[in-house]
Amino acid sequence: MSNFDEYKKEGEPEKYEKAENWQIAIGLQAVDGLKPSEYLIELAKKNIESEMTIAEVKANLESYYVAKPKKTDDKERKDEADKVSAHITEILSEKAFTFSPAEYIGIHKRLFDGVFTHAGLTRGYNITKGEWVLDGDTVHYANAAILGNALDYDFDKERKHNYKGLSKKQMAEHITEFTINIWQIHPFCEGNTRTTAVFIIKYLRSLGFKGVSNYLFADHSWYFRNALVRAAATNVFEGVYPDRTFIDRFFGNLLLGEKHILRNRDLHINAGENATVKGKNATVKISATQNAILGLLSGNGKLTAEDIAGDIGKDLVTIKRAIKGLKDKGLLERIGSDKTGYWKVKGGDGNGIH
Repeated sequence: MSNFDEYKKEGEPEKYEKAENWQIAIGLQAVDGLKPSEYLIELAKKNIESEMTIAEVKANLESYYVAKPKKTDDKERKDEADKVSAHITEILSEKAFTFSPAEYIGIHKRLFDGVFTHAGLTRGYNITKGEWVLDGDTVHYANAAILGNALDYDFDKERKHNYKGLSKKQMAEHITEFTINIWQIHPFCEGNTRTTAVFIIKYLRSLGFKGVSNYLFADHSWYFRNALVRAAATNVFEGVYPDRTFIDRFFGNLLLGEKHILRNRDLHINAGENATVKGKNATVKISATQNAILGLLSGNGKLTAEDIAGDIGKDLVTIKRAIKGLKDKGLLERIGSDKTGYWKVKGGDGNGIH
């Protein structure tokens, strides 16, 4: 739906840059299981073609969603996906940037202005998040009482780092470490990964990383988030320790032109092993492929079988067979039609995780 490859082939730098920014912005919505609307895609193409400014795109979205009745149980959250995509595109199109916690927080405010009431505000409470890649465990995020100090520390450390004389690989490793550190602070109630990704893209550009294909953030945003989870996770009793392998692969591809295969199924702490999950009435055994499918659909229930096949590197027949097995085991349910519905991953009490 959001493929702008046609603009890569035209050879017009301005269109290419706009298309890249839009594709990054739209792709990043997948980290929260969101997909922008067809209307947003139409507006984005008009902006790429210089038929509409980004300010006009934002104004059209505001009018569209004022007129469009909002459902009380809006699982798709199209308004959030559309507005945040436009905000990301606007920020990425600007040259201005300051390396500071204030810039980082300011990006959050701009991304989620008119979407979250807490846009630009750091959280006042501690958080946990059950992660598929950790079998439901959580990363230990920074304590709410020290968020400001934690951000100041990591930014000051990075600011003092001297990149002179370093190889590209050493530079990539240090930038990766900084990204892990600020993401693990998780200073906001929501939108941390999208904010971190936008900030890091702007930071890389300010450092002079020209010609870097940031399409990776569009095409592998869910991998980017899960790789950060693996890099920050610790549970010594379960034998889980921070593992930078996956986020290093991402930045290796991004900054060094490496060709690592980025597959979400490889990120699970029990990757390659069969798993057991709690069904409605009993513990159920599922394959590694089925486990990967549940993880992906927990993050985005709108994914198609074709999407899943491409993401985890299996053929379509295998994916459809695995989905049928999950439905038969009572772990997956289709809500609505094949075209407009979504998948509901079912937990032990029979309630969906969507």
